[in-house]
Amino acid sequence: MHRTARRSAALACAAGLVALGAFAPATAATEGNAALSVLHGVPDTPVDVWVNDELTLDDFQPGDLAGPLDLAPGTYSVAITAPDATDTSSPVIGPVDLPLEAGGNYTAVAHLDAAGEPTATLFTNDTSPTAAGEGRLTVRHVAAAPAVDVLAGGEAVVSGLENPDESVLNLPASTVSASIAAAGTTDPVLGPADLTVAEGVNTIAYAWGSLDAGNLALATQTVEGLHSAPSGVPAGESGLAAATTTSGTFTAVAIAFGASLVGLFLVAASVMLVRARREHHEREAVHAGTHRSA
Repeated sequence: MHRTARRSAALACAAGLVALGAFAPATAATEGNAALSVLHGVPDTPVDVWVNDELTLDDFQPGDLAGPLDLAPGTYSVAITAPDATDTSSPVIGPVDLPLEAGGNYTAVAHLDAAGEPTATLFTNDTSPTAAGEGRLTVRHVAAAPAVDVLAGGEAVVSGLENPDESVLNLPASTVSASIAAAGTTDPVLGPADLTVAEGVNTIAYAWGSLDAGNLALATQTVEGLHSAPSGVPAGESGLAAATTTSGTFTAVAIAFGASLVGLFLVAASVMLVRARREHHEREAVHAGTHRSA
């Protein structure tokens, strides 16, 4: 097949997969499948991504995130080439094997290692439930840079994070102003940036690029649907207790409404009694007057 035609077909296929993934929750793939996202974290280098020797992502740009793709479990061979490559015989990165398990959620990142050489890392995204009112913040170091500290409010919340490691924090839902500094320092080399930690969401922040080249950048990804299951024992104002409270409210309203009806009935009866007594007195007065005239 001519390369232009093959690229168009592959791009259409990849776009279709990405579009389908966009309408699916990012937390999980179809039952029995795996979810895979792909992040391009190599600066200044558009690439092609090949999966099992088939062109899958064409002219993939630095900083772009594709997916999540819904894939059958198995091991996939991924190679990254220059945009003008006709096959995977001269890859820039790889080929690397990506083992995907059923139900897993993954992100494959093409990036630079600490020495500035192109590489790839497969991360498993943490989709375990978060506590009520909490979200998850995951920080990943995929930049050509030495170990770093992640700062929040000027304090190190993650220390000595090396490429290609990650740190996972469960935090109250909020907006976190974070920056990245060389390990043991507080002078930011990236940021500060506001990161939204939403309830039941894993917000993943990637520091990518090159410190020496001065093109460090931040990429973010979100994995949703991590809310905790409701507790099994109703208590307080939830569960059965809430239903009882609702029922009690309904009963109280019904009693109040019934009492109002009774009150109205008593008022009406009192008015009728007064009228009856008045009419009785008027009849007696008329009868007495008639008797005196006779």
